[in-house]
Amino acid sequence: MHSVQFTAETSSDGLRERDFTVGEVPGVLWSPVSGPDRAPLVLMGHGGGTHKKAPAMAGRAQLLVTGCGFHVATIDAPGHGGRPRTAHDEREIAAMQQAMATGEPVGPIVVRYNAHLAERAVPEWQATLDALQELPEIGTEGPVGYFGLNMGTAIGVPLTAIEPRITAAVFGLFWPDPLAETARRITVPIEYALQWDDEHIPRESGLALFDAFASKEKTLHANAGAHKELPRFEADSAVRFFARHLGRAVMTPA
Repeated sequence: MHSVQFTAETSSDGLRERDFTVGEVPGVLWSPVSGPDRAPLVLMGHGGGTHKKAPAMAGRAQLLVTGCGFHVATIDAPGHGGRPRTAHDEREIAAMQQAMATGEPVGPIVVRYNAHLAERAVPEWQATLDALQELPEIGTEGPVGYFGLNMGTAIGVPLTAIEPRITAAVFGLFWPDPLAETARRITVPIEYALQWDDEHIPRESGLALFDAFASKEKTLHANAGAHKELPRFEADSAVRFFARHLGRAVMTPA
């Protein structure tokens, strides 16, 4: 089993940021500068075409760390960020770019490519979780959450379905195929985000994926707007969701 190898560290505004690798997979771990000996962990999956330190990732991590005292970890998905692209990656990216340029539906390509990425990424996430739980400030006893939208959902649904250590998850903004059958195996609490006017994902598709989750506690957050117009306050809602289910109160500024 690979262990976490830290490669860089910075701290500011109560947030400690450590770059790491697990094997050949690069990641980042955000933690409180000071706090209790151990704290819950949230795994966070980034969207397609971005990377582990994209502004959305850093912003959500800051909310979870400074608002709840959690640890937050993300890794670069295959072919993203600091990871090389395979020939398969290049073909699928070219196909998506061609579809967008000609006005053809991009959804079928995204679904196909993201399913391929999930097959590669899920074992990497499990190895990363194994390694992170070896750190004394995380440990094996604490709860684990998962937070991922778009491609983060495409990877996070199959990960959550087979990973019993994940006890709560926030998903959203993805098609039901091929995830619906897998979602039926998920019973942990779920919060799901949907854009009512999404130009890529038909409304009924988003609703179908939400409906597929077998969770007794699941909440749908539907907002007006296009695919990339998810309101920023949904990140605050995710923090409150994880605070409820991972056992930390949300801290508000004095």
